[in-house]
Amino acid sequence: MLVNTTSLGMAGQPPLTLDLAPLAADAVVYDIVYVPLETPLLAAARARGLATVDGLGMLIHQGVPAFRAFFCAEAAADAATRAHLLAAL
Repeated sequence: MLVNTTSLGMAGQPPLTLDLAPLAADAVVYDIVYVPLETPLLAAARARGLATVDGLGMLIHQGVPAFRAFFCAEAAADAATRAHLLAAL
């Protein structure tokens, strides 16, 4: 597993350029960047046939405690929330 936890690849930042060749064929590449969802790193990993995870899940799960703090109510962190946010993009 490769996880990008930097701001590299985020809109306005330089891309994270890594040689993905050393990764195993069953490796997963996770980029916590969510603007844009499709970072150059994820595009390169997909082009190599690797499984990828974008940063939208992290954003959603960060929003749950923030929503609770501001509105004293629970927010869902599920597939429907993800679909709703993707439709808004």
